[in-house]
Amino acid sequence: MIRQAAIPVERSFRYAFREATNQTETLVYILHGYGQLAAYFIRKVEQLLPETVTFVVPEGMHRFYLNGNSGRVGASWMTKEARELDIRENTLMLDQLHTHLQQQFQPKRIVVIGFSQGGATATRWIANGNIRPDAFISWASVFPPDVAFPEPSNEFPHNRTFVLGTDDPFFDETATSESVKAYEQLGFRTVRFEGGHDLDAPLIEQLLTTL
Repeated sequence: MIRQAAIPVERSFRYAFREATNQTETLVYILHGYGQLAAYFIRKVEQLLPETVTFVVPEGMHRFYLNGNSGRVGASWMTKEARELDIRENTLMLDQLHTHLQQQFQPKRIVVIGFSQGGATATRWIANGNIRPDAFISWASVFPPDVAFPEPSNEFPHNRTFVLGTDDPFFDETATSESVKAYEQLGFRTVRFEGGHDLDAPLIEQLLTTL
């Protein structure tokens, strides 16, 4: 009889960060999308609010060649294979990273931004992990149907935002309407910007300065 099993092993969880030049007041986690690497993704925000905001980009544990078997490498958070195991391990690793960084920076505010595939991972982290952010921004991401997201409370953020570009190729008119409706039912406001499937640095700065 053939069986399949898994055992826990120790791994290193990679992340990139841009530390504030003064004492960190706001710690911002940004979870990247499919096929991206933390060291490159963080460049999208490296010039934003440098004095008091520390940006942290964790990197998904699944790294792969983007084209064929050589060249550029990207990372993802999970696939359909061993899905439940990856979800549990992502949450565990993000919790451990958060504990480490809280001790290092001692921020007054914590913000989580989840972009595209990283939005689903961020949603699951907030719903099932030990992080209690002051704000959550789901950016160009479909809300994962398997998650029972907590109601706004003293522990879970009232400040919830769904951001979507006006020309995002992954969201046609129907998908946009369905996503906006789903997020609004969960207490999210919707913010649109002129652009495609990407982060918009000026909008991120605007959202962070209005916390």
